[in-house]
Amino acid sequence: MAFPSASSAPLHAQGPALPFSSSSSSSVLSNGRPTSRVSCGPRRRPSEPGLCHGRSPSPLAPCQIVAKLHQVDPFQHKVQERSEIEPKKTKVKIGVVDNLVTDDPLVLSYSRVEGNSAPPPPPLVSALKAAAEQNVASFHFPGHNRGRAAPSSLAGVIGIDPFRHDLPELPELDNLFCPEGPILDAQKQAAELFGSSETWFLVGGTTCGIHAAIMATCSPGDTLILPRNSHLSATSAMVLSGVVPKYIMPEYNSEWGIAGSIDVAQLEKALSDLESEGRKAAAVFVTSPTYEGVCSNIYELSQLSHSHGIPLIVDEAHGAHLGFHSQLPASALQQGADISVQSTHKVLCSLTQSSMLHMAGNIVDRERICKCLQTLMSTSPSYLLLASLDAARAQLSENPGAIFRRSIDLAVMAKELIEEVPGVTLLDSSSFPNCSAMDPLRLTVGFWQLGMSGYEADEILDRDHGIVCELVGSRYMTFTLNLGTHKEHIQRLVSGIKHLSAASAVKSFEGTVNNGDLGPFVDIEMAMSPRDAFFMSKRKAGIEECPGKICGELICPYPPGIPLLIPGEIITEQALDYLKQVKKDGTLITGASDPLLSSLIVCNK
Repeated sequence: MAFPSASSAPLHAQGPALPFSSSSSSSVLSNGRPTSRVSCGPRRRPSEPGLCHGRSPSPLAPCQIVAKLHQVDPFQHKVQERSEIEPKKTKVKIGVVDNLVTDDPLVLSYSRVEGNSAPPPPPLVSALKAAAEQNVASFHFPGHNRGRAAPSSLAGVIGIDPFRHDLPELPELDNLFCPEGPILDAQKQAAELFGSSETWFLVGGTTCGIHAAIMATCSPGDTLILPRNSHLSATSAMVLSGVVPKYIMPEYNSEWGIAGSIDVAQLEKALSDLESEGRKAAAVFVTSPTYEGVCSNIYELSQLSHSHGIPLIVDEAHGAHLGFHSQLPASALQQGADISVQSTHKVLCSLTQSSMLHMAGNIVDRERICKCLQTLMSTSPSYLLLASLDAARAQLSENPGAIFRRSIDLAVMAKELIEEVPGVTLLDSSSFPNCSAMDPLRLTVGFWQLGMSGYEADEILDRDHGIVCELVGSRYMTFTLNLGTHKEHIQRLVSGIKHLSAASAVKSFEGTVNNGDLGPFVDIEMAMSPRDAFFMSKRKAGIEECPGKICGELICPYPPGIPLLIPGEIITEQALDYLKQVKKDGTLITGASDPLLSSLIVCNK
């Protein structure tokens, strides 16, 4: 089944809707051992209070939202979305909300809207609040003792409350490694909202989830098909699992210097190549959306993978919000992915480092995921991070079909205003013919026509206008919009970009602009697996003698965190030229033993 291009009907209008009344989301890491003094205790019977068995009613799930929203006349969608999803003729109280003075109704909690009963409180947030309010003599960790001994230097910045709520695995707070109370309830509600058969809360970020997903689907010596521009967490997962990579090359736009989507034809060729070699992939791994918001056609990729009996893992770190508005692309799960790992802290509103792993279908062994997460995650998880995941889920549940309307409207306004500025370019789907959709909440602006690099533009916007972006590239900057973005922010951004344009007309900026012709992932040759190279004996070699040698360290320009050189690869002149260029442009290079890049670590072979 072919999907329409980005210029036709939205991608998710064609994809299959996953049922949200899927099988029960049972315990996380159910075989995990308890930590410290806390034991899991006896299992409560279904009739006993406090343990959620099955699912309780919840707001519309994303695929139900999609089904409703795509019955709408595209020219009248805003009016009809409001009538279908939001309460009719409701009155919003404007004023001070959660210590935020605002006149914008869309930042208010849905439960504050008159005429609506308040939704049930987030289970883990409620449990944490109750535990923190106890008047007890604490003889347990952590050492700040519920804030009584909080370091003054930090308490003076964030207050005492975060310390009061920084609690260990108390019985009433449940245990992440054998949940049967508020953590289990919170994960079940998240699974229902996001459309998974099971959801796991992660305190090690999406990196931990990607490690677990690859380890759960691949054994040592197995082959993993993945794009060469995958995040470094995929590389470290290959070291941990002993998997052998079969790389596919994403679409690459040399004018921008940006890698895009994965086409189904590339995956088909990779599968065919492996078959001719007598091998079969254990899993397929893709990143969608990319840092810049470029989405692959996950539906077609999942259909092809499943036709070969292979699970599809999606690094959806930048897409936890997808599927929650008619103008947003469909989520990976809605398009048939087996595992999706999302950074809930990126566009949604949990605390940094908190993520979720979602599983759907029956191809992947959920018990193996549990064992991998037990191996990888901390035995002392932060309840602040866990509760923030529960809170972010609850916030999204309050008005799932319309919560992003204001952010999308602001993004449309920003694009229209920036397009009028002379000398700047906006990234759109026309830059990537195989792109199935673009995230409208990403604004990627090119500055090369102004004679400046993205790093120079970033320095000026930060210094002179107080504008802080998400990502800086050699030729562009990427700005992310979210639920906290306001009209004043957009006005400041547009004003700053206009200033850059006007200044470039009268002043010649110093520095060179990368011509965008350095495709960094061309002619990659693997001499050994990443795991073998990681553990092999190594030596330091001068940069001039490195071409042709086997790389022994992971060299990664950051952001966006995509490795340029991976252990086990043959070092090429082109890769070194690109590395020198991005360092000259001001990119931070991580992983290099020599920060000056006068030498690299190579394998003794």
